[in-house]
Amino acid sequence: MGGVTPVRRETHVAGRIEDYALIGDMQTAALVCRDGTVDWLCLPRFDSPAVFAGLLGTEEHGFWRMGPVNGPGGRPAPADRRRYRGDSLVLESEWDTPRGTVRVIDFMPPRDGAPQLIRIVEGVSGRVPMRSELRMRFSYGWVVPWVHKVDSRTVAVAGPDSVWLDTAAETYGKDLTTFSDFTVAPGERIAFTISWEPSHKEPPAVADPEGSLEATEEFWREWVEHCTYHGPYRDAVVRSLITLKALTYAPTGGIVAAPTTSLPECVGGVRNWDYRFTWLRDAAITLSSLLRTGYREEARAWREWLLRAVAGDPENLQIMYGIAGERELGENELHWLPGYENSRPVRVGNGAAGQLQLDVYGEVTEALHLAHMTGLARNDYASLLQLKLIQWVEKHWDEPDEGIWEVRGPRRHFVHSKVMTWVAVDRTVKLIESGDVDGPLERWKDLRETIHRDVCEKGYDKERNTFTQSYGSQELDASLLLIPQMGFLPPDDKRVIGTIEAIQRELSTEDGFVLRYPTSGADDLGVDGLEGEEGAFLACSFWLADDLAMIGRVDEARKLFEKLLSLRNDLGLLAEEWDPKAKRQVGNFPQAFSHVPLIDTALRLTASGAYGG
Repeated sequence: MGGVTPVRRETHVAGRIEDYALIGDMQTAALVCRDGTVDWLCLPRFDSPAVFAGLLGTEEHGFWRMGPVNGPGGRPAPADRRRYRGDSLVLESEWDTPRGTVRVIDFMPPRDGAPQLIRIVEGVSGRVPMRSELRMRFSYGWVVPWVHKVDSRTVAVAGPDSVWLDTAAETYGKDLTTFSDFTVAPGERIAFTISWEPSHKEPPAVADPEGSLEATEEFWREWVEHCTYHGPYRDAVVRSLITLKALTYAPTGGIVAAPTTSLPECVGGVRNWDYRFTWLRDAAITLSSLLRTGYREEARAWREWLLRAVAGDPENLQIMYGIAGERELGENELHWLPGYENSRPVRVGNGAAGQLQLDVYGEVTEALHLAHMTGLARNDYASLLQLKLIQWVEKHWDEPDEGIWEVRGPRRHFVHSKVMTWVAVDRTVKLIESGDVDGPLERWKDLRETIHRDVCEKGYDKERNTFTQSYGSQELDASLLLIPQMGFLPPDDKRVIGTIEAIQRELSTEDGFVLRYPTSGADDLGVDGLEGEEGAFLACSFWLADDLAMIGRVDEARKLFEKLLSLRNDLGLLAEEWDPKAKRQVGNFPQAFSHVPLIDTALRLTASGAYGG
C-alpha cells in the first residue's frame, strides 16, 4: 500500500551522535550506527527529503538495519569492531557472536548514474544467522511507499521517488517492512544494494557490488595521494580531509556544512538547525584548508561555484546558498518528527539565509586572496567580484548585523564582523598593490585604517584589556580569537594576549574547551534570542589552540589540541559541539566547521614543532 499513514509513537531508536559513521558519494551521505543501522539518508542530494529519518524520530520514520539475528525484534548489538578501510570512506563493521564472526561492508560508490548504498555481508568464521530489515519512508518519514516486486527486484514508489533493492538473498514483506533472513559461512559474501531513480524513469541498472567496492577504494586511495601534509597528525588530518571531500557536492563544487538537519546543540532543546547548505563562511575556510594541503581542484571548483552563485547580483550576497547555488532556502518545521532524543522542532530550510552577516565579505575575500597567492589559475571575474564586494562593504561596513553566530535577536555592531570587513578591504588593497587589478588604492587604504581605528576604539575594553563581543558590550565572544589569525593585530599585541586570557577565564569549560559566547540559560533569552544553553563549540576550541601557539604557549596549545582530538569518535569524526556535562558530541554531524580548524591547527603546530613523540 502507499500514501500517507499516521505515525505510531515508538521508542526513540537512534544512537548517540558519536555512534555514527559517515559514508557518501559526494552528492549525498548516509549515517550508519555502530549496530549496523542506517538511520539517515537523503536521496538523491544532501538537501533532498530523507528516505531514512529514524535519526530524528522513531523506527516508523525509516531505517535499514543489517546485523546478526538478535532474538525476536530489537536492534542488533553494537559491532565489536569497526573501521574505515585505510584512507577511504568504505566502512567495515564486525560482530563476534556465539556462532561465529561476521563482517558488514558499507559504502556509497562515487556516482556514475543512480545513487547507490551498497552493503556486503561477509562471513569470517562459523555460520552466522543474519537479518536485513529495510523500512523505507519517503518525505522525512511521512510517506509510506508502495513496495512491490518487478521481476527479481524490489521497488518502493511514492510520488516522484523510487528506490530499488537488489540482492541475491530471499526477501519478504511484513509490517510495511522488507526483510531478509540468511546465514553466512566463512568466505561467503552476500550483497544488498538500494538505488534511487525518479519514479517516472526506467529502472536503474542492476548494481555490481564487488566491482563498485574495488572502484570506490581506488577512488579514495588516489585522492588521498594528493595530500601534501606528512606531519605527526597525518591520520587525523587525512580523515578530516576525506570528510570535507565527502561533504562536497561534486556536480557544482558546493560544500555543505553538514549532511544532517536538526541534531541539537543541546539535547532536548530548540537549537536545532538545517546545515545541508553551503555557507560562504564555512566553504571559504574549507577552501583554505584544501589549498594548503594540496587540493587545488576542489578549491577551483568551489571558486567556480561561488562565481555562479553570486553572478549578476554581488550587492545582494547571501550568507548561504543551496548546493547548486539556489537562493530560496525557506525554513519549515516537520511536526510529525519528534526530533533527536525529543529535541524539537525539526527544521528543514534555514531562515538565516536572509540575514546580514558582514563577516562573510571578509571570509570570501580571504579565500579568493589565498587562491590568488597560491597560484590558482587566474579568473578575471573572481577579481571583478572581489572589487564589487568591497564597493558594497565601503557603503555598509558600519551597520549592525546578525554576526557570525546568526543570532535571532536584535542586530548589533559585532566586533568580529567589523574585523572581517577590515580583512576584506586589506586583502583587496593587497590585490591592487600586486598590479593584477585596478582600483581606488588610496581611498581603500584610508577605509582600512578607518575600520581598524573604529574597532580598536569602540570594541575594546581598556579596563579589562580585552576586545568585546560588540560595541558597548561587556560580553566576550570566541570569534575574537580570530583577530591575530586574520592579521588584524600581531599576536604579541597586549590587547590580543588580554583577549585570549579573558576568553580562557570567562568562556572556557572545566576541560578547557571554549563556548562561543554566554548563553541565557533556561529562563530567558540571551544575545542570540534563543532559550537554553549549548555545548562547547569545537571550532572555537581549535582557534584557542592556534592562538596559544601564536603567542608562544606551544606546549599548552599542543595539549589542548590533543585533548580535542580525543573527542573524536572511534572513526575520527566530530560534530559541531561537545557537551561538557554529558561528555558527548552534540550538533549536526559530521561538521565541516569542526574538521577545518582541526586541519589548520595541525598545520600550525607541525610548523612550530609543537608536538609530542
